Amino acid sequence: MSAVMAAWRRLWRIPLVVIWLLVGLLLSAGVAVGSRIAADQTQRCRNRLTRLWMRGLIGLLPLRIHRHGRPARQTALLVSNHVSWLDIVAIGAQAPVHFLSKAEVRQWPVIGWLANAAGTRFIQRGKATGETLHSHLRNALQQGESLVIFAEGTTTAGDRVRAFHGRLMSCAIESNTPVQPVAIAYRRDGQRDLLAPFIDDDEFSRHLLRLLGSPAIDVDVHFLPPVHCQSYNRNQLAREVQGAVVQALGLAETGVAAGAPRARSCERANAITCGMNARKSASNPA
Repeated sequence: MSAVMAAWRRLWRIPLVVIWLLVGLLLSAGVAVGSRIAADQTQRCRNRLTRLWMRGLIGLLPLRIHRHGRPARQTALLVSNHVSWLDIVAIGAQAPVHFLSKAEVRQWPVIGWLANAAGTRFIQRGKATGETLHSHLRNALQQGESLVIFAEGTTTAGDRVRAFHGRLMSCAIESNTPVQPVAIAYRRDGQRDLLAPFIDDDEFSRHLLRLLGSPAIDVDVHFLPPVHCQSYNRNQLAREVQGAVVQALGLAETGVAAGAPRARSCERANAITCGMNARKSASNPA
Protein backbone atom coordinates (compact mmCIF):
# COMPACT_ATOMS: atom_id res chain seq x y z
CA MET A 1 0.00 0.00 0.00
CA SER A 2 2.85 2.40 0.82
CA ALA A 3 4.40 1.83 -2.64
CA VAL A 4 1.05 2.61 -4.28
CA MET A 5 0.68 5.79 -2.24
CA ALA A 6 4.24 6.86 -3.09
CA ALA A 7 3.52 6.36 -6.81
CA TRP A 8 0.29 8.35 -6.51
CA ARG A 9 2.08 11.24 -4.79
CA ARG A 10 4.72 11.35 -7.52
CA LEU A 11 2.03 11.22 -10.21
CA TRP A 12 0.63 14.61 -9.24
CA ARG A 13 3.69 16.22 -7.65
CA ILE A 14 6.17 15.76 -10.50
CA PRO A 15 4.16 17.70 -13.15
CA LEU A 16 3.48 20.52 -10.69
CA VAL A 17 7.15 20.77 -9.68
CA VAL A 18 8.18 20.88 -13.35
CA ILE A 19 5.65 23.66 -14.02
CA TRP A 20 6.89 25.58 -10.98
CA LEU A 21 10.48 25.27 -12.20
CA LEU A 22 9.38 26.76 -15.52
CA VAL A 23 7.70 29.60 -13.65
CA GLY A 24 11.01 30.15 -11.84
CA LEU A 25 12.86 30.32 -15.15
CA LEU A 26 10.43 32.93 -16.47
CA LEU A 27 10.87 34.97 -13.31
CA SER A 28 14.65 34.69 -13.57
CA ALA A 29 14.50 35.99 -17.15
CA GLY A 30 12.43 38.94 -15.97
CA VAL A 31 14.88 39.68 -13.18
CA ALA A 32 17.80 39.55 -15.63
CA VAL A 33 16.11 42.13 -17.88
CA GLY A 34 15.11 44.32 -14.94
CA SER A 35 18.65 44.36 -13.51
CA ARG A 36 19.84 46.16 -16.63
CA ILE A 37 17.23 48.86 -16.21
CA ALA A 38 16.99 49.54 -12.47
CA ALA A 39 19.43 47.52 -10.41
CA ASP A 40 18.38 48.84 -6.97
CA GLN A 41 14.67 48.22 -7.48
CA THR A 42 15.39 44.87 -9.11
CA GLN A 43 17.26 43.70 -6.02
CA ARG A 44 14.26 44.32 -3.77
CA CYS A 45 11.95 42.68 -6.30
CA ARG A 46 14.33 39.74 -6.62
CA ASN A 47 14.34 39.15 -2.87
CA ARG A 48 10.55 39.22 -2.72
CA LEU A 49 10.08 36.94 -5.73
CA THR A 50 12.68 34.49 -4.45
CA ARG A 51 10.85 34.07 -1.14
CA LEU A 52 7.50 33.71 -2.87
CA TRP A 53 8.88 31.14 -5.31
CA MET A 54 10.50 29.10 -2.54
CA ARG A 55 7.28 29.19 -0.52
CA GLY A 56 5.45 27.89 -3.58
CA LEU A 57 7.99 25.09 -3.94
CA ILE A 58 7.54 24.15 -0.29
CA GLY A 59 3.80 23.84 -0.99
CA LEU A 60 4.55 21.26 -3.69
CA LEU A 61 7.11 19.33 -1.67
CA PRO A 62 6.05 17.21 1.32
CA LEU A 63 7.30 19.80 3.79
CA ARG A 64 5.48 21.45 6.69
CA ILE A 65 7.53 24.38 7.93
CA HIS A 66 7.33 25.30 11.62
CA ARG A 67 9.17 28.56 12.22
CA HIS A 68 10.35 29.40 15.71
CA GLY A 69 11.56 32.95 16.27
CA ARG A 70 12.14 35.50 13.51
CA PRO A 71 14.96 36.22 11.08
CA ALA A 72 17.00 39.28 12.01
CA ARG A 73 15.59 42.44 10.45
CA GLN A 74 18.98 44.05 10.03
CA THR A 75 21.86 42.69 7.97
CA ALA A 76 23.12 39.50 9.60
CA LEU A 77 25.26 36.46 9.02
CA LEU A 78 22.95 33.47 9.52
CA VAL A 79 24.85 30.36 10.59
CA SER A 80 22.98 27.06 10.40
CA ASN A 81 23.54 23.38 10.89
CA HIS A 82 23.31 21.46 7.61
CA VAL A 83 21.17 18.41 6.87
CA SER A 84 20.00 18.67 3.26
CA TRP A 85 19.67 20.84 0.17
CA LEU A 86 16.18 21.40 1.54
CA ASP A 87 17.78 23.66 4.17
CA ILE A 88 18.23 26.27 1.43
CA VAL A 89 14.55 26.22 0.53
CA ALA A 90 13.38 26.19 4.15
CA ILE A 91 15.56 29.14 5.20
CA GLY A 92 15.33 31.07 1.93
CA ALA A 93 11.54 31.09 2.08
CA GLN A 94 11.64 32.90 5.43
CA ALA A 95 14.02 35.81 4.88
CA PRO A 96 15.73 37.90 2.15
CA VAL A 97 19.06 36.10 2.37
CA HIS A 98 21.78 35.12 -0.07
CA PHE A 99 23.67 31.88 -0.37
CA LEU A 100 27.13 31.15 -1.76
CA SER A 101 27.89 28.38 -4.22
CA LYS A 102 30.78 27.04 -6.26
CA ALA A 103 31.03 28.67 -9.69
CA GLU A 104 30.21 25.45 -11.56
CA VAL A 105 26.65 25.53 -10.27
CA ARG A 106 26.00 28.63 -12.37
CA GLN A 107 26.38 26.51 -15.53
CA TRP A 108 23.92 23.82 -14.45
CA PRO A 109 20.65 23.78 -16.42
CA VAL A 110 17.65 25.09 -14.47
CA ILE A 111 19.30 24.99 -11.02
CA GLY A 112 22.11 27.31 -12.04
CA TRP A 113 19.76 29.79 -13.67
CA LEU A 114 17.45 29.83 -10.67
CA ALA A 115 20.34 30.22 -8.25
CA ASN A 116 21.72 33.13 -10.24
CA ALA A 117 18.31 34.82 -10.40
CA ALA A 118 17.97 34.45 -6.63
CA GLY A 119 21.15 36.48 -6.11
CA THR A 120 23.49 33.60 -5.24
CA ARG A 121 27.14 34.62 -5.05
CA PHE A 122 29.30 32.23 -7.02
CA ILE A 123 32.82 31.45 -5.86
CA GLN A 124 35.52 30.16 -8.21
CA ARG A 125 36.85 26.96 -6.71
CA GLY A 126 40.60 27.00 -6.21
CA LYS A 127 40.63 30.81 -6.26
CA ALA A 128 38.29 31.45 -3.37
CA THR A 129 40.29 30.00 -0.54
CA GLY A 130 41.69 31.99 2.33
CA GLU A 131 41.57 35.74 1.96
CA THR A 132 39.56 35.73 -1.30
CA LEU A 133 36.64 33.82 0.20
CA HIS A 134 36.87 35.95 3.31
CA SER A 135 36.68 39.11 1.20
CA HIS A 136 33.60 37.85 -0.64
CA LEU A 137 31.80 37.28 2.63
CA ARG A 138 32.89 40.55 4.24
CA ASN A 139 32.04 42.64 1.17
CA ALA A 140 28.57 41.10 0.90
CA LEU A 141 27.82 41.93 4.54
CA GLN A 142 29.15 45.46 4.18
CA GLN A 143 26.84 45.94 1.18
CA GLY A 144 23.86 45.08 3.36
CA GLU A 145 23.32 41.52 2.14
CA SER A 146 22.38 38.97 4.77
CA LEU A 147 24.20 35.71 4.11
CA VAL A 148 23.58 32.12 5.12
CA ILE A 149 26.50 29.79 5.76
CA PHE A 150 26.51 26.14 6.78
CA ALA A 151 29.51 26.21 9.07
CA GLU A 152 29.82 22.45 9.65
CA GLY A 153 31.27 22.12 6.16
CA THR A 154 29.15 19.07 5.28
CA THR A 155 25.69 17.63 5.79
CA THR A 156 24.78 15.26 8.59
CA ALA A 157 21.92 12.83 9.13
CA GLY A 158 20.41 15.33 11.58
CA ASP A 159 21.45 13.24 14.56
CA ARG A 160 24.34 15.50 15.60
CA VAL A 161 25.96 18.89 15.08
CA ARG A 162 29.56 18.93 13.91
CA ALA A 163 32.10 21.53 14.97
CA PHE A 164 31.55 24.89 13.26
CA HIS A 165 34.36 26.44 11.21
CA GLY A 166 35.35 29.65 12.97
CA ARG A 167 37.20 31.11 9.97
CA LEU A 168 33.90 31.50 8.13
CA MET A 169 32.63 33.83 10.86
CA SER A 170 35.56 36.23 11.05
CA CYS A 171 33.92 38.34 8.32
CA ALA A 172 31.08 39.13 10.75
CA ILE A 173 33.54 40.27 13.41
CA GLU A 174 35.42 42.54 11.00
CA SER A 175 32.25 44.04 9.51
CA ASN A 176 30.58 44.35 12.94
CA THR A 177 27.64 42.27 11.72
CA PRO A 178 25.44 40.27 14.13
CA VAL A 179 25.52 36.49 13.77
CA GLN A 180 22.15 34.75 14.00
CA PRO A 181 22.26 31.03 14.80
CA VAL A 182 19.73 28.95 12.86
CA ALA A 183 18.81 25.41 13.89
CA ILE A 184 16.97 23.15 11.46
CA ALA A 185 15.52 19.68 12.05
CA TYR A 186 13.36 17.29 10.00
CA ARG A 187 10.86 15.10 11.84
CA ARG A 188 8.15 12.60 11.04
CA ASP A 189 5.67 11.46 13.68
CA GLY A 190 7.80 13.12 16.33
CA GLN A 191 10.96 11.23 15.36
CA ARG A 192 13.99 12.25 13.31
CA ASP A 193 13.15 11.88 9.62
CA LEU A 194 15.48 9.57 7.68
CA LEU A 195 14.53 10.67 4.17
CA ALA A 196 15.32 14.39 4.24
CA PRO A 197 19.09 14.15 4.94
CA PHE A 198 21.21 14.48 1.78
CA ILE A 199 24.33 12.56 2.72
CA ASP A 200 27.03 10.14 1.54
CA ASP A 201 26.86 9.32 -2.20
CA ASP A 202 23.24 10.27 -2.72
CA GLU A 203 22.32 11.99 -5.99
CA PHE A 204 20.05 15.01 -6.24
CA SER A 205 17.65 13.50 -8.79
CA ARG A 206 17.22 10.27 -6.85
CA HIS A 207 16.79 12.10 -3.58
CA LEU A 208 14.16 14.39 -5.11
CA LEU A 209 12.27 11.43 -6.58
CA ARG A 210 12.12 9.70 -3.20
CA LEU A 211 11.07 12.93 -1.58
CA LEU A 212 8.19 13.44 -4.02
CA GLY A 213 6.79 10.06 -3.01
CA SER A 214 6.98 10.79 0.69
CA PRO A 215 4.24 11.75 3.14
CA ALA A 216 4.58 15.07 4.95
CA ILE A 217 7.81 15.89 6.78
CA ASP A 218 7.77 18.43 9.60
CA VAL A 219 10.60 20.97 9.36
CA ASP A 220 11.47 22.96 12.49
CA VAL A 221 13.43 26.12 11.67
CA HIS A 222 14.66 27.96 14.76
CA PHE A 223 15.84 31.55 14.28
CA LEU A 224 17.73 32.11 17.51
CA PRO A 225 18.68 35.43 19.15
CA PRO A 226 21.50 37.18 17.25
CA VAL A 227 24.96 37.15 18.78
CA HIS A 228 26.79 40.49 18.78
CA CYS A 229 30.31 39.35 18.19
CA GLN A 230 32.54 42.31 19.10
CA SER A 231 33.79 40.61 22.27
CA TYR A 232 34.56 37.26 20.59
CA ASN A 233 37.40 35.95 18.51
CA ARG A 234 36.32 33.73 15.62
CA ASN A 235 36.76 30.42 17.44
CA GLN A 236 34.92 31.63 20.52
CA LEU A 237 32.14 32.86 18.25
CA ALA A 238 31.97 29.51 16.47
CA ARG A 239 31.61 27.66 19.78
CA GLU A 240 28.98 30.12 21.02
CA VAL A 241 26.87 29.78 17.87
CA GLN A 242 27.28 26.00 17.72
CA GLY A 243 26.24 25.73 21.35
CA ALA A 244 23.06 27.71 20.67
CA VAL A 245 22.16 25.44 17.74
CA VAL A 246 22.88 22.28 19.74
CA GLN A 247 20.71 23.49 22.62
CA ALA A 248 17.82 24.38 20.32
CA LEU A 249 17.89 20.95 18.69
CA GLY A 250 18.49 18.99 21.87
CA LEU A 251 21.41 17.19 20.24
CA ALA A 252 25.03 16.54 21.12
CA GLU A 253 28.10 18.27 19.75
CA THR A 254 30.54 16.04 17.88
CA GLY A 255 34.07 16.54 16.67
CA VAL A 256 36.86 18.53 18.25
CA ALA A 257 36.62 22.15 19.30
CA ALA A 258 35.99 24.58 16.51
CA GLY A 259 39.40 26.18 16.86
CA ALA A 260 41.42 22.97 16.66
CA PRO A 261 42.65 21.24 13.48
CA ARG A 262 40.18 18.68 12.15
CA ALA A 263 39.40 16.69 9.05
CA ARG A 264 37.25 18.52 6.50
CA SER A 265 34.61 17.00 4.26
CA CYS A 266 34.48 19.94 1.85
CA GLU A 267 37.01 22.24 0.30
CA ARG A 268 37.13 25.68 1.88
CA ALA A 269 35.37 27.24 -1.08
CA ASN A 270 32.55 24.73 -0.70
CA ALA A 271 32.26 24.64 3.07
CA ILE A 272 29.07 26.69 2.95
CA THR A 273 27.65 25.21 -0.22
CA CYS A 274 27.46 21.46 0.26
CA GLY A 275 23.68 21.56 0.06
CA MET A 276 23.91 22.88 -3.51
CA ASN A 277 25.90 19.92 -4.81
CA ALA A 278 23.97 17.74 -7.23
CA ARG A 279 25.95 14.76 -6.02
CA LYS A 280 27.44 14.24 -2.62
CA SER A 281 31.00 12.99 -2.38
CA ALA A 282 32.58 10.97 0.37
CA SER A 283 34.61 12.83 2.96
CA ASN A 284 38.16 13.65 1.93
CA PRO A 285 40.63 14.49 4.68
CA ALA A 286 42.33 17.80 4.20
